[in-house]
Amino acid sequence: MKRVTFDVRACRRQFPSLDLEVNGLPAAYFDGPGGTQVPQRVIDAVVRYYERSNANHEGRFQTSQESDAIIAGARQAMADFLGAASPDEVAFGNNMTTLNYMLSRALGRSMKPGDEVVITDLDHEANRAPWLALEENGIVVRSVRVNTDTCTLDYRDFEEKVNRRTKVVAAGYASNAVGTVNNVRWITDLAHSVGAACVIDAVHSALHVAVDVADIGCEFLLCSAYKFFGPHVGILYGRKDAFESLNTYKVKPQIPAPPYKIETGTLNHEGIAGVTEAVDFIASLGSGTAAGGACACCASCGAGVSRRQAVIAGFEAIESHERPLFVELMKGLKSIPGVTVYGLSADDRRTPTVAFRLEGKSPGDVAEYLGARGVFVWDGDFYATTLIERLGLADKGGVVRAGVAPYNTLDEVSRLLVAVSDLVER
Repeated sequence: MKRVTFDVRACRRQFPSLDLEVNGLPAAYFDGPGGTQVPQRVIDAVVRYYERSNANHEGRFQTSQESDAIIAGARQAMADFLGAASPDEVAFGNNMTTLNYMLSRALGRSMKPGDEVVITDLDHEANRAPWLALEENGIVVRSVRVNTDTCTLDYRDFEEKVNRRTKVVAAGYASNAVGTVNNVRWITDLAHSVGAACVIDAVHSALHVAVDVADIGCEFLLCSAYKFFGPHVGILYGRKDAFESLNTYKVKPQIPAPPYKIETGTLNHEGIAGVTEAVDFIASLGSGTAAGGACACCASCGAGVSRRQAVIAGFEAIESHERPLFVELMKGLKSIPGVTVYGLSADDRRTPTVAFRLEGKSPGDVAEYLGARGVFVWDGDFYATTLIERLGLADKGGVVRAGVAPYNTLDEVSRLLVAVSDLVER
């Protein structure tokens, strides 16, 4: 595929929410790590589902059959997005947290007291709490330390905690709080070296990295569509052999094969309809078709490029746009007196997400001040509770978090930096 120049104006035109104004100022969305804005094509897909295909599944009539086809298409889209071998390796659910609780309970059914699970201090609680819940069954849960000076995992401690009693290793692809990207292939190989399964939380990384489950080699991987331009739908990848052997909790009529065996109740059909469009939107960013309409690179369009190839190109385009903005954001924040930035430098292995504090101001006060000026950032711990505790910030309001997304601009970065600088002087 021929690389194209990222057209941020064309990208921005697809997001109706970018027209919002706050106190007469255009909204600048740096809240993407908590959920991105949604392009019109995703909104249209959800509306179109309600207008034309709204029905429960497996009926013998048109709307039900169309609904089933939409869900099947979304499984294929996510298989292409993740590099999965088959759409049958993709399950949908309420959200990542709920799916992970279902997964942990299913895997826990094959464990006995004294068996061990390894998690990390860097992770979102959605990939900690479901495994810690197994302690009530006598399962031992060990947590890998984090280097607080760099906000990176202590890989030596990781090696020491994984042993022959370990049955599951659960780790994040990237930190939703500070952006650290972990060596997930190394983590998977370490798990496999003792015969353990590996579960990867890719919720934060899914907007910034072309996830490749085949390359990672993990048994299971989870993400959420609302973090990459889609609706609020949770997604679970399960490698065929691991998914087939998973002993899930299910009702009697539920299909016992993957992916259905973990999908309890009726799915969010309208949201799933939007998932396909979210994937194809990312694919369009690398093909020069971000001005809207059908993706010119999807497997269904006959352009000679697979959707998977288009998705990878889309992420390359996203990276080419986000990285320079993030470098400016990091450089600017570090130049402001009283600002402390946490984690790795901008050119290290990390996503374009920054956590910082301003001396003499609570993170809540900073976020409120910026919000009134139309600059949207988060404050708190973002459910990366253990990391914030390790940083000694749990009783101090946590941190301010800002993330760069493909629709952000250099002008918006400048507005954020000016607002923080002005706050210093107040």
